[in-house]
Amino acid sequence: MQTKKTLRVGIVVGEHSGDLLGSELINSLKKENENDIELFGIGGPRLSELGLKSEFDFKKINVMGLVEPIKNFRELNKLRKNLISLFEDKEIDYFIGVDSPDFNISIHKQLKKKGHTKNIQLVSPSVWVWRQGRLKHIRSFIDMTVCLFNFEHEFYQKENLQSIHLGHPFAHLKKENMEVIFDKYNLSRDKQYVSILPGSRKSEINNLLPTYLDFIKEHSEKYSNYEYLIPAADSSSMQDIKNIIPSSLPIHVYQNCSKDFLSVSDYSIVTSGTATLEAAVLSCNPIICYKTSFINYAIISRMLKIDNVGLPNLLLGSRVFPELIQSDCNTKNLMKEAKKMQEGSYKNNYASKLQDLLLGEGFQETAKKIRLL
Repeated sequence: MQTKKTLRVGIVVGEHSGDLLGSELINSLKKENENDIELFGIGGPRLSELGLKSEFDFKKINVMGLVEPIKNFRELNKLRKNLISLFEDKEIDYFIGVDSPDFNISIHKQLKKKGHTKNIQLVSPSVWVWRQGRLKHIRSFIDMTVCLFNFEHEFYQKENLQSIHLGHPFAHLKKENMEVIFDKYNLSRDKQYVSILPGSRKSEINNLLPTYLDFIKEHSEKYSNYEYLIPAADSSSMQDIKNIIPSSLPIHVYQNCSKDFLSVSDYSIVTSGTATLEAAVLSCNPIICYKTSFINYAIISRMLKIDNVGLPNLLLGSRVFPELIQSDCNTKNLMKEAKKMQEGSYKNNYASKLQDLLLGEGFQETAKKIRLL
Protein backbone atom coordinates (compact mmCIF):
# COMPACT_ATOMS: atom_id res chain seq x y z
CA MET A 1 0.00 0.00 0.00
CA GLN A 2 1.42 3.36 -1.05
CA THR A 3 1.87 5.89 1.73
CA LYS A 4 0.51 9.33 0.92
CA LYS A 5 3.05 12.11 1.08
CA THR A 6 2.91 14.54 3.97
CA LEU A 7 2.35 18.05 2.65
CA ARG A 8 4.81 20.69 3.74
CA VAL A 9 3.16 24.09 3.88
CA GLY A 10 4.78 27.43 4.62
CA ILE A 11 2.45 30.14 5.84
CA VAL A 12 2.85 33.79 6.83
CA VAL A 13 0.12 35.61 8.75
CA GLY A 14 0.34 39.13 10.12
CA GLU A 15 -2.91 39.69 12.02
CA HIS A 16 -5.82 37.94 13.73
CA SER A 17 -8.24 38.02 10.79
CA GLY A 18 -5.56 36.36 8.64
CA ASP A 19 -4.92 33.76 11.35
CA LEU A 20 -8.59 32.79 11.17
CA LEU A 21 -8.61 32.58 7.36
CA GLY A 22 -5.33 30.70 7.26
CA SER A 23 -6.46 28.12 9.80
CA GLU A 24 -9.71 27.50 7.90
CA LEU A 25 -7.79 26.93 4.66
CA ILE A 26 -5.30 24.58 6.34
CA ASN A 27 -8.17 22.55 7.82
CA SER A 28 -9.72 22.25 4.37
CA LEU A 29 -6.38 21.23 2.83
CA LYS A 30 -6.12 18.49 5.46
CA LYS A 31 -9.52 17.13 4.46
CA GLU A 32 -8.66 17.35 0.79
CA ASN A 33 -5.28 15.69 1.18
CA GLU A 34 -6.42 13.05 3.72
CA ASN A 35 -3.00 12.95 5.36
CA ASP A 36 -0.74 15.01 7.60
CA ILE A 37 0.34 18.56 6.90
CA GLU A 38 3.51 20.01 8.35
CA LEU A 39 3.32 23.74 8.94
CA PHE A 40 6.21 26.21 8.96
CA GLY A 41 6.28 29.99 9.25
CA ILE A 42 4.44 32.51 11.39
CA GLY A 43 0.87 32.78 12.60
CA GLY A 44 -1.43 33.37 15.53
CA PRO A 45 -3.25 31.23 18.08
CA ARG A 46 -5.54 29.40 15.64
CA LEU A 47 -2.68 28.19 13.47
CA SER A 48 -0.76 27.24 16.61
CA GLU A 49 -3.64 24.93 17.50
CA LEU A 50 -3.07 23.19 14.15
CA GLY A 51 0.59 22.56 14.92
CA LEU A 52 2.38 25.67 13.66
CA LYS A 53 5.33 26.70 15.83
CA SER A 54 5.53 30.36 14.91
CA GLU A 55 9.06 31.57 14.22
CA PHE A 56 8.31 34.92 15.88
CA ASP A 57 5.38 37.05 17.06
CA PHE A 58 3.21 37.60 14.00
CA LYS A 59 2.58 41.22 15.00
CA LYS A 60 6.14 42.10 13.97
CA ILE A 61 5.07 42.28 10.31
CA ASN A 62 1.78 44.03 11.04
CA VAL A 63 2.76 47.44 9.68
CA MET A 64 0.68 49.63 7.41
CA GLY A 65 0.92 52.57 5.03
CA LEU A 66 4.06 53.51 3.11
CA VAL A 67 6.23 55.20 5.72
CA GLU A 68 6.03 52.61 8.51
CA PRO A 69 7.37 49.70 6.40
CA ILE A 70 10.27 51.91 5.23
CA LYS A 71 11.14 52.87 8.81
CA ASN A 72 11.17 49.17 9.77
CA PHE A 73 12.79 47.93 6.55
CA ARG A 74 15.92 46.39 8.07
CA GLU A 75 14.07 44.34 10.65
CA LEU A 76 11.36 43.26 8.22
CA ASN A 77 13.91 42.29 5.59
CA LYS A 78 15.88 40.20 8.10
CA LEU A 79 12.71 38.38 9.21
CA ARG A 80 11.73 37.76 5.59
CA LYS A 81 15.15 36.36 4.66
CA ASN A 82 15.04 33.99 7.63
CA LEU A 83 11.63 32.73 6.56
CA ILE A 84 12.76 32.22 2.96
CA SER A 85 15.74 30.17 4.20
CA LEU A 86 13.42 28.10 6.40
CA PHE A 87 11.00 27.41 3.54
CA GLU A 88 13.83 26.48 1.19
CA ASP A 89 15.42 24.16 3.76
CA LYS A 90 12.10 22.42 4.39
CA GLU A 91 11.37 22.17 0.64
CA ILE A 92 7.77 23.22 1.18
CA ASP A 93 5.13 22.17 -1.35
CA TYR A 94 2.97 25.27 -0.88
CA PHE A 95 3.55 28.77 0.38
CA ILE A 96 0.42 30.55 1.59
CA GLY A 97 0.88 34.26 2.13
CA VAL A 98 -2.12 35.58 4.04
CA ASP A 99 -2.70 39.28 3.40
CA SER A 100 0.46 41.39 4.16
CA PRO A 101 1.24 41.59 0.41
CA ASP A 102 4.24 43.91 0.72
CA PHE A 103 5.92 41.48 3.09
CA ASN A 104 4.87 38.31 1.25
CA ILE A 105 5.56 39.25 -2.36
CA SER A 106 9.35 38.92 -1.95
CA ILE A 107 8.84 35.46 -0.43
CA HIS A 108 6.68 34.49 -3.41
CA LYS A 109 9.40 35.80 -5.72
CA GLN A 110 12.30 33.90 -4.12
CA LEU A 111 10.39 30.63 -3.84
CA LYS A 112 9.22 30.84 -7.45
CA LYS A 113 12.87 30.97 -8.56
CA LYS A 114 13.32 27.47 -7.09
CA GLY A 115 10.40 26.19 -9.17
CA HIS A 116 9.19 23.61 -6.67
CA THR A 117 6.78 25.54 -4.46
CA LYS A 118 3.25 26.52 -5.48
CA ASN A 119 2.54 30.08 -4.30
CA ILE A 120 -0.88 31.04 -2.96
CA GLN A 121 -1.86 34.56 -1.90
CA LEU A 122 -4.86 34.40 0.43
CA VAL A 123 -6.56 37.82 0.47
CA SER A 124 -5.87 39.87 -2.62
CA PRO A 125 -3.66 42.94 -2.51
CA SER A 126 -5.79 46.01 -3.21
CA VAL A 127 -4.58 46.30 -6.80
CA TRP A 128 -8.06 47.42 -7.85
CA VAL A 129 -7.67 50.41 -5.49
CA TRP A 130 -4.08 51.55 -6.00
CA ARG A 131 -0.57 50.44 -6.98
CA GLN A 132 -1.64 48.39 -9.99
CA GLY A 133 2.05 48.00 -10.82
CA ARG A 134 1.98 45.06 -8.39
CA LEU A 135 0.03 43.09 -11.00
CA LYS A 136 3.25 42.19 -12.82
CA HIS A 137 4.59 40.62 -9.63
CA ILE A 138 1.38 38.68 -9.13
CA ARG A 139 1.53 37.46 -12.72
CA SER A 140 5.16 36.36 -12.36
CA PHE A 141 5.32 34.90 -8.86
CA ILE A 142 1.86 33.85 -7.62
CA ASP A 143 0.10 30.70 -8.86
CA MET A 144 -3.31 31.55 -7.40
CA THR A 145 -4.87 34.52 -5.62
CA VAL A 146 -7.69 33.60 -3.25
CA CYS A 147 -10.17 36.48 -3.21
CA LEU A 148 -12.61 37.28 -0.42
CA PHE A 149 -14.81 39.40 -2.69
CA ASN A 150 -16.24 38.66 -6.11
CA PHE A 151 -15.34 42.07 -7.57
CA GLU A 152 -11.69 41.20 -6.88
CA HIS A 153 -12.05 37.82 -8.61
CA GLU A 154 -13.69 39.49 -11.63
CA PHE A 155 -10.79 41.98 -11.75
CA TYR A 156 -8.27 39.12 -11.89
CA GLN A 157 -10.25 37.31 -14.57
CA LYS A 158 -10.13 40.40 -16.79
CA GLU A 159 -6.36 40.43 -16.29
CA ASN A 160 -6.16 36.70 -17.18
CA LEU A 161 -4.75 35.83 -13.77
CA GLN A 162 -5.48 32.65 -11.81
CA SER A 163 -7.87 33.35 -8.93
CA ILE A 164 -10.82 31.97 -7.03
CA HIS A 165 -13.63 33.69 -5.15
CA LEU A 166 -13.42 32.08 -1.72
CA GLY A 167 -16.08 34.28 -0.20
CA HIS A 168 -15.97 35.80 3.26
CA PRO A 169 -16.73 34.21 6.66
CA PHE A 170 -19.08 37.10 7.43
CA ALA A 171 -21.50 35.66 4.87
CA HIS A 172 -22.81 33.47 7.71
CA LEU A 173 -22.46 35.93 10.58
CA LYS A 174 -25.43 36.27 12.93
CA LYS A 175 -26.17 38.53 15.89
CA GLU A 176 -25.63 37.17 19.37
CA ASN A 177 -28.44 37.05 21.95
CA MET A 178 -28.66 40.47 23.57
CA GLU A 179 -29.78 39.23 26.98
CA VAL A 180 -26.82 36.87 27.17
CA ILE A 181 -24.44 39.70 26.27
CA PHE A 182 -25.86 42.06 28.90
CA ASP A 183 -25.22 39.42 31.56
CA LYS A 184 -21.84 38.34 30.21
CA TYR A 185 -20.34 41.85 30.36
CA ASN A 186 -22.48 43.22 33.19
CA LEU A 187 -24.06 45.84 30.93
CA SER A 188 -27.13 47.78 32.03
CA ARG A 189 -30.31 47.08 30.11
CA ASP A 190 -31.38 50.67 30.74
CA LYS A 191 -28.53 52.11 28.68
CA GLN A 192 -27.96 52.52 24.94
CA TYR A 193 -24.65 51.57 23.42
CA VAL A 194 -22.25 52.67 20.69
CA SER A 195 -19.44 50.34 19.64
CA ILE A 196 -16.06 51.96 19.03
CA LEU A 197 -13.59 49.86 17.00
CA PRO A 198 -10.22 51.66 16.79
CA GLY A 199 -8.40 48.91 14.87
CA SER A 200 -5.96 46.21 15.92
CA ARG A 201 -2.66 47.85 14.93
CA LYS A 202 -0.89 50.05 17.44
CA SER A 203 -0.56 52.78 14.80
CA GLU A 204 -4.33 52.73 14.16
CA ILE A 205 -5.07 52.98 17.89
CA ASN A 206 -2.63 55.87 18.29
CA ASN A 207 -3.95 57.72 15.23
CA LEU A 208 -7.68 57.31 15.82
CA LEU A 209 -8.52 56.53 19.44
CA PRO A 210 -7.77 60.08 20.70
CA THR A 211 -10.33 61.44 18.23
CA TYR A 212 -12.83 58.79 19.26
CA LEU A 213 -12.28 59.68 22.93
CA ASP A 214 -12.93 63.36 22.21
CA PHE A 215 -16.17 62.28 20.57
CA ILE A 216 -17.13 60.08 23.54
CA LYS A 217 -16.51 62.94 25.97
CA GLU A 218 -18.72 65.36 24.03
CA HIS A 219 -21.37 62.77 23.14
CA SER A 220 -21.71 61.44 26.70
CA GLU A 221 -22.18 64.99 28.01
CA LYS A 222 -24.99 65.58 25.53
CA TYR A 223 -26.56 62.10 25.68
CA SER A 224 -26.21 60.80 29.23
CA ASN A 225 -28.03 57.53 28.50
CA TYR A 226 -25.26 56.24 26.20
CA GLU A 227 -22.27 54.10 27.09
CA TYR A 228 -19.45 53.00 24.81
CA LEU A 229 -18.09 49.55 24.02
CA ILE A 230 -14.54 48.98 22.78
CA PRO A 231 -13.61 45.43 21.73
CA ALA A 232 -9.84 44.84 21.76
CA ALA A 233 -8.37 42.40 19.26
CA ASP A 234 -6.04 40.82 21.84
CA SER A 235 -4.38 41.43 25.21
CA SER A 236 -1.71 43.68 23.72
CA SER A 237 -4.29 45.90 21.98
CA MET A 238 -6.38 45.98 25.15
CA GLN A 239 -3.41 47.28 27.10
CA ASP A 240 -2.70 49.92 24.43
CA ILE A 241 -6.34 51.04 24.64
CA LYS A 242 -6.47 51.09 28.44
CA ASN A 243 -3.30 53.17 28.52
CA ILE A 244 -5.10 55.91 26.59
CA ILE A 245 -8.70 55.98 27.85
CA PRO A 246 -9.53 58.00 30.99
CA SER A 247 -11.41 56.25 33.80
CA SER A 248 -13.93 59.10 33.94
CA LEU A 249 -15.66 58.11 30.69
CA PRO A 250 -18.41 55.42 30.55
CA ILE A 251 -16.38 52.97 28.45
CA HIS A 252 -16.29 49.17 28.61
CA VAL A 253 -13.21 47.43 27.17
CA TYR A 254 -13.06 43.67 26.68
CA GLN A 255 -11.06 41.32 24.51
CA ASN A 256 -12.28 39.27 21.48
CA CYS A 257 -15.87 40.48 21.68
CA SER A 258 -16.55 42.61 18.60
CA LYS A 259 -19.54 40.50 17.53
CA ASP A 260 -21.03 40.67 21.02
CA PHE A 261 -20.62 44.43 21.31
CA LEU A 262 -21.89 45.13 17.80
CA SER A 263 -24.94 42.94 18.49
CA VAL A 264 -26.16 45.23 21.29
CA SER A 265 -25.09 48.63 19.91
CA ASP A 266 -27.33 51.14 18.14
CA TYR A 267 -24.53 52.01 15.70
CA SER A 268 -20.75 51.95 15.55
CA ILE A 269 -17.67 54.04 14.86
CA VAL A 270 -15.16 51.84 13.06
CA THR A 271 -11.66 52.26 11.70
CA SER A 272 -11.67 51.36 8.00
CA GLY A 273 -11.00 47.65 7.44
CA THR A 274 -12.69 44.29 7.87
CA ALA A 275 -14.46 45.45 11.04
CA THR A 276 -16.60 47.88 9.00
CA LEU A 277 -18.01 44.89 7.14
CA GLU A 278 -18.68 42.99 10.37
CA ALA A 279 -20.60 45.97 11.74
CA ALA A 280 -22.70 46.39 8.59
CA VAL A 281 -23.55 42.67 8.37
CA LEU A 282 -24.68 42.74 12.02
CA SER A 283 -26.96 45.73 11.20
CA CYS A 284 -24.91 47.98 13.48
CA ASN A 285 -24.47 50.81 10.98
CA PRO A 286 -20.83 51.94 10.89
CA ILE A 287 -19.44 55.44 10.69
CA ILE A 288 -16.30 54.51 8.76
CA CYS A 289 -13.14 56.39 9.73
CA TYR A 290 -9.59 56.50 8.47
CA LYS A 291 -6.67 58.64 9.57
CA THR A 292 -2.95 58.13 9.04
CA SER A 293 0.17 60.28 9.14
CA PHE A 294 0.32 63.35 6.90
CA ILE A 295 3.06 61.85 4.72
CA ASN A 296 1.25 58.51 4.32
CA TYR A 297 -1.97 60.20 3.31
CA ALA A 298 -0.27 62.66 0.96
CA ILE A 299 1.17 59.73 -0.98
CA ILE A 300 -1.76 57.30 -0.77
CA SER A 301 -4.47 59.82 -1.67
CA ARG A 302 -2.75 60.52 -5.01
CA MET A 303 -2.77 56.84 -5.94
CA LEU A 304 -6.35 55.96 -5.02
CA LYS A 305 -8.53 54.87 -7.93
CA ILE A 306 -11.82 54.63 -6.02
CA ASP A 307 -14.21 57.10 -4.39
CA ASN A 308 -15.09 54.96 -1.34
CA VAL A 309 -12.73 53.16 1.05
CA GLY A 310 -15.20 51.34 3.31
CA LEU A 311 -15.71 47.67 2.39
CA PRO A 312 -19.52 47.77 2.79
CA ASN A 313 -19.71 50.75 0.45
CA LEU A 314 -17.38 49.10 -2.06
CA LEU A 315 -19.52 45.96 -2.10
CA LEU A 316 -22.80 47.87 -2.36
CA GLY A 317 -21.45 50.15 -5.09
CA SER A 318 -22.30 53.44 -3.36
CA ARG A 319 -21.68 55.38 -0.17
CA VAL A 320 -24.44 53.84 1.92
CA PHE A 321 -22.51 54.37 5.17
CA PRO A 322 -20.71 57.62 6.03
CA GLU A 323 -16.94 57.87 5.58
CA LEU A 324 -14.80 60.34 7.50
CA ILE A 325 -11.31 60.36 6.04
CA GLN A 326 -8.20 62.12 7.38
CA SER A 327 -9.03 65.76 8.31
CA ASP A 328 -12.77 65.01 8.05
CA CYS A 329 -12.36 62.53 10.90
CA ASN A 330 -12.93 64.93 13.77
CA THR A 331 -15.25 65.35 16.74
CA LYS A 332 -17.58 67.77 14.99
CA ASN A 333 -18.24 65.43 12.06
CA LEU A 334 -18.53 62.37 14.31
CA MET A 335 -21.18 64.18 16.37
CA LYS A 336 -23.00 65.16 13.20
CA GLU A 337 -23.05 61.60 11.84
CA ALA A 338 -23.94 60.15 15.26
CA LYS A 339 -26.98 62.41 15.40
CA LYS A 340 -28.08 61.15 11.99
CA MET A 341 -27.66 57.57 13.17
CA GLN A 342 -29.76 58.23 16.26
CA GLU A 343 -32.45 59.91 14.19
CA GLY A 344 -32.63 56.92 11.84
CA SER A 345 -31.37 58.77 8.78
CA TYR A 346 -29.33 55.76 7.68
CA LYS A 347 -31.31 52.70 6.64
CA ASN A 348 -30.57 49.43 8.38
CA ASN A 349 -31.63 46.91 5.72
CA TYR A 350 -28.38 46.08 3.93
CA ALA A 351 -27.24 43.12 6.03
CA SER A 352 -28.83 40.35 3.95
CA LYS A 353 -27.74 41.93 0.67
CA LEU A 354 -24.16 42.17 1.92
CA GLN A 355 -24.20 38.55 3.05
CA ASP A 356 -25.40 37.44 -0.37
CA LEU A 357 -22.49 39.36 -1.93
CA LEU A 358 -20.06 37.64 0.44
CA LEU A 359 -20.96 34.10 -0.59
CA GLY A 360 -18.25 32.36 -2.61
CA GLU A 361 -16.98 28.89 -3.47
CA GLY A 362 -15.89 28.20 0.10
CA PHE A 363 -12.77 26.79 1.73
CA GLN A 364 -13.19 23.17 0.61
CA GLU A 365 -13.56 24.02 -3.07
CA THR A 366 -10.65 26.43 -2.76
CA ALA A 367 -8.49 23.70 -1.19
CA LYS A 368 -9.45 21.32 -4.01
CA LYS A 369 -8.36 23.83 -6.68
CA ILE A 370 -5.12 24.51 -4.85
CA ARG A 371 -4.30 20.80 -4.86
CA LEU A 372 -4.88 20.73 -8.65
CA LEU A 373 -2.29 23.43 -9.32
